[in-house]
Amino acid sequence: MPRQDGAVQGGSKAADGGLFFHCRPLVRCLSAKASSQAFLAAFVSKVKRINGRYERFLERTFPRFYVLYTTFTKGIQALFWEVKEIRKIKLKMSRQRLNSHQLPYREMERLRQFRRDLIKAIPIGIIAIPPFANFLVIVLMYFFPRQLLIRYFWTPQQQVEFLDAYHAIRREAYSDVVKSLALAARSLPEPRLREQLQELCTKVQRGSQPRVAELCAVRGLFSGSPLGLNKLRVSHVKALSHVLFLTPHLPAFFLRYRLRSHVLEIRHLDRAMLRLGLSELSEEELKAACYLRGLDSTHLSASECRAWLERWLGLSCRLQASEASLLANSMVLLSLNYVRAKE
Repeated sequence: MPRQDGAVQGGSKAADGGLFFHCRPLVRCLSAKASSQAFLAAFVSKVKRINGRYERFLERTFPRFYVLYTTFTKGIQALFWEVKEIRKIKLKMSRQRLNSHQLPYREMERLRQFRRDLIKAIPIGIIAIPPFANFLVIVLMYFFPRQLLIRYFWTPQQQVEFLDAYHAIRREAYSDVVKSLALAARSLPEPRLREQLQELCTKVQRGSQPRVAELCAVRGLFSGSPLGLNKLRVSHVKALSHVLFLTPHLPAFFLRYRLRSHVLEIRHLDRAMLRLGLSELSEEELKAACYLRGLDSTHLSASECRAWLERWLGLSCRLQASEASLLANSMVLLSLNYVRAKE
């Protein structure tokens, strides 16, 4: 019996020693991990302090460069988060087997805007491919920010300035659109509809704004010849391409295809916006929605943008896909004299 007790005691000591032996690497591992985390935290804190000093130095010494620097860093962060959101949307579409037209308004609009940003960034990406071309890219981006930089890298002042510049270019095509409509009205065989469309064009040319009911009264003209998208004159199609910020320097059949595709995309966005409700949109979202649909909204209030969008949705959500031509022309008819008519 004593021997057995001794054996038990010896075994117990051996077990305790083995347990202690096995715990020592774990303690060392945890200690090393804690040390590495503390070192990393100290390193990050040090980098933040250095970066803060550098930014304060730039702000005091080179204020203009500081604005560009902060805009660039914030733009990189915003672009990074935007890419993450786009990946989530794409994953959702894949899992639920959805197309883009079945998404909620904000997700649909985010996808549309990201595609346009990506297309705009392609040229600068191609230029940057050759070795040592980065310096050329930086110079080009500095001197041509509106043409080469996407919206994430615009300063707040540039955002207003560039949107005004883009709308000034777009507005040059508005009178051409109205003239093309008036010219097409002359060839209409039915006298009543011809007179209605001519009166509509004259009203816009004199500085007034048409009512939605007046546009709906002539909607049947925009499905076939001569005002359907596939029947419009090439000059008319090019003018509408300018309105939607599409290049007009393409073959006619491709211009018509792109125009129809973009107009129908806006139509899908309109239905998603109606489901969401205008009251749910922020001021920034209201202005962006108006600007996309032809209205210079950069200097309008949220209430003015909301009132215009209500009229736009009142027309857009009544039209069929075959009447896309009326929706494209209404981007001019409803926005050309909005501020003047309001005054």
